Amino acid sequence: MSLMGRRQTGASLDELRDVYGRRLAEFRRVAAAIVADREIACDAVQEAFVRAVRLRGSFTRRGSLDAWVWRIVVNTARDMRPPPLECLEETADTGNAENDERRALVRAAVQQLPERQRLVLFLRHYADLDYGSIAVALSISDGTVAATLHAAHARLRQLLAEVKR
Repeated sequence: MSLMGRRQTGASLDELRDVYGRRLAEFRRVAAAIVADREIACDAVQEAFVRAVRLRGSFTRRGSLDAWVWRIVVNTARDMRPPPLECLEETADTGNAENDERRALVRAAVQQLPERQRLVLFLRHYADLDYGSIAVALSISDGTVAATLHAAHARLRQLLAEVKR
């Protein structure tokens, strides 16, 4: 087979550098939600990119490079998380006790979700990934992403409604 007929595989360092530059804040935010610690999250993202650079030749280009890197970031963060998993989304200090209380209730509800539901929720809402990218990042089907996200939203509504009673 000629070189023209072969499909290019692997990711270049420039491509990985571009993904890192564009998505670093999102990678850190999702990793922080997984490991519940900002410093560990930064370490996890750094380690994930070291892995991505080492494994760049195995990128098959069947999906997007972003989704491939997301899978590495999520798996690295999972490997580095200390038990128990806690949802951590740092927000600016608003000084508003009602907003702080509401955030605490949402965090507590998210912590009660099964891991897959939390990860799908984080990747959809914190990283703004589409269903296909989430599917690649978590090695599940698009339909499973949709069903899992629906179940997570339903469970959160139920948990938060119980708090209001």
